[in-house]
Formats: sequence, structure tokens, C-alpha cells
Amino acid sequence: MSEYRHIVRKWVKPEDLNQHGSLFGGRLLAWIDEDAAIIAMAQLGTKQIVTRFISEVNFMARAERGDLLELEFSIARFGTTSIVLSCNVENAITGDAVLQLERIVFVSVDESGEPVAHGQSEPTRGTERLRE
Repeated sequence: MSEYRHIVRKWVKPEDLNQHGSLFGGRLLAWIDEDAAIIAMAQLGTKQIVTRFISEVNFMARAERGDLLELEFSIARFGTTSIVLSCNVENAITGDAVLQLERIVFVSVDESGEPVAHGQSEPTRGTERLRE
């Protein structure tokens, strides 16, 4: 499989903070899930996907108000009905690794929510599969 990397940048704003004044972990996980889902849709060519699995979550460093985070996504593999992504989050201000997720699994589903083959095996750079 050819190399695929997608970087999303997020700015930590006051509404993203927890009671300790640092980035709320749930907010970061929501950002990751949403952006990973967008990538999965573009790669599989369908809006009919569900998040099936997210690997162990281990926060390695804090992010503070005003920090810029880089969420770097890679495709680990294509399955018959699934796509597996990984995500590394780095603080662009401090250079610290904030979070690493080895596996984020999305499954292509039919109208009843049952897994369905998506027919993809190689990454695409654009969104053309959604228009096919």
C-alpha cells in the first residue's frame, strides 16, 4: 500500500479546557473520531460507516490554551468491510507527543447497519470516491 498521511491542526481554545485549565481529553478524542471518520468516508467512498474500535488511550502530555495540535493520521490497512487508521497527536508549540492511537477501526455498513464490503484496497488523496 502506498504511503498516506493526513495532518489536521486544532487550536486549543478556552471552551476546550477542563477544570485544571488544560485540554479536556474527551474533546481531543471527539476531534480525532470526527476527523478520522471524514478520512474513512473519503477513502471508502461512502458516508455509511461506523466507528467500531479505538485502541488504548494513553495521554502522554498536556495541551494548554492557545496550543496548536497536529493530528497526523495514517492508513494502517484496508479490510474487506473496514479501514484501520492510526493517529499521532503532537503539540506543535512544545513538540511533545500528546496522544498516540495505534488503531481506529471504521466499518462500512448497509442501511440496516450490517457490515458490507467496500471494495477499496489502496489510498486516495481526494474525495473523488464519494462522487463515484
